[in-house]
Amino acid sequence: MKKTILMLTASLLITGGIITGCNTSEEKVEKAQQKVDEANNKLDKVTDEYQADIAKYRLEATERIAANEKSIAEFNARIDDQKKVAKADYKIKIAELEKKNTDMKKKMDDYKEDGKDKWEKFKIEFNHDLEELGKAFKDLTVKNVQ
Repeated sequence: MKKTILMLTASLLITGGIITGCNTSEEKVEKAQQKVDEANNKLDKVTDEYQADIAKYRLEATERIAANEKSIAEFNARIDDQKKVAKADYKIKIAELEKKNTDMKKKMDDYKEDGKDKWEKFKIEFNHDLEELGKAFKDLTVKNVQ
């Protein structure tokens, strides 16, 4: 009798373990859907951050380009008092810088969202070009003061 009770208890425990351990297909689908929802939420968050970064950087770049345009206007007003030879030389240099500034503005406007890696590369390159342009403006005004 002890053997049968022991066998019956063991089989009940094994059967109970099997039943509770197995997930139904509905439960599996539900868990998979939860994982998909979580992944989509993370993706949405990353995408929002990426687009916010682009918008913020575009604003900063636009401000820097506008500052360059202001410098060009101010420098044009100052060179009116210069001699003809110096004036012509400055006009040529200013025209070159103005073209570069316009090209930078167009480059920023034409950028298409093409993935975070490409955005980071674009941002680094654009930042470098914008800094070089800013240095060129400063160098031009320094030469004018001397």
